[in-house]
Amino acid sequence: MNQPITNNQQPTTKRCLPRIIAWEITRSCNLTCKHCRASALHGPYPGELTTDECYNLVDEIVSFSNPIIILTGGEPLLREDIFAVASYAIKKGLRVVMAPNGTLVTKEIAKKMKEVGIPRISISIDFPNAEQHDNFRGVPGAFEGAVQGVKNAIKAGVEVQINSTITKLNYKHLDQLLALAEELGAVAFHPFLLVPTGRGKELEEQELSPEDYEKTLNWIYDMSVKKPKIFFKPTDCPHYFRVAMTRKKESGERPAMSGHPHASGLETMTRGCLGGIGFCFISHVGDVQPCGYFEVKAGNIKEQPFKKIWEESKLFNELRDYSLLKGKCGICEFKNVCGGCRARAYEATGDYLAEEPYCVYEPRKSRLKAEG
Repeated sequence: MNQPITNNQQPTTKRCLPRIIAWEITRSCNLTCKHCRASALHGPYPGELTTDECYNLVDEIVSFSNPIIILTGGEPLLREDIFAVASYAIKKGLRVVMAPNGTLVTKEIAKKMKEVGIPRISISIDFPNAEQHDNFRGVPGAFEGAVQGVKNAIKAGVEVQINSTITKLNYKHLDQLLALAEELGAVAFHPFLLVPTGRGKELEEQELSPEDYEKTLNWIYDMSVKKPKIFFKPTDCPHYFRVAMTRKKESGERPAMSGHPHASGLETMTRGCLGGIGFCFISHVGDVQPCGYFEVKAGNIKEQPFKKIWEESKLFNELRDYSLLKGKCGICEFKNVCGGCRARAYEATGDYLAEEPYCVYEPRKSRLKAEG
């Protein structure tokens, strides 16, 4: 039986409400991306939530919280009732955004998004040219479709953020990817550092080395200072918070994290790993996980109310207790703002409380001990 949070665990559930929920509304997809955490294919997939089950989940969410809902997949636009579910959630007061791959965002679909009330979508572009992007995404025309999808959305009045999964294959193209995002008129650029799950395990050798990982995080910080008109939010790399706070301190700024001077919602950055703390993932069959890359189940909404899973699951309450972190994460002075990637720790060691395997930083306590 799942155990409730104890008095000495921080933060408590009263201060720990879901702020962003990524909802895999369907696992079906029209692409076969090499890095896909879900190994998604065209489907259909058995056991996906019915329309009524989707409505019930929305009702459960709004009964105690008011998070941003990211409708993702797979390809969310392959679900026939996608706009009915989105409209229902919006009418309940939730801010609903969407993460399509862009290839299905026609002028008509973009117009429908605007009419329903979806303010922003994210579209992934991993290379600044068609040949490499199409190869990575597994379908010819994926690049052209994504670019046109961005244009259609913006023309319809829907904001677009560009997501890029960063590996050894494309990290040298970061400047070009950012230039493309700016050229297309994106409001945000979100670099995702590869977590090798699903088909992404086949790319494990292409994961950045810890040293290049660190260089990439510093590049993101430099660009966020140099280009304030586009919002940067590095994802799946919680130690960016350590990098940013250190860089701010070195430049004489107050080392606090907010993400952007006018940040709100998706543009708020408060901590590195938020899995089970302010963020969770709900799968196409109702499994609740800390994030899409963290394949450990906290519960299933077909078996338990979402609120009960969020508040009482042993998994989530362990993730909220930073004193349980092991190795150098456990003694790191940045653990309250970073926490290490729990999904990456789990994939590398089988222990989601183990130290982050892709961090080069040595905590102050380790350095002092080594110095005698």
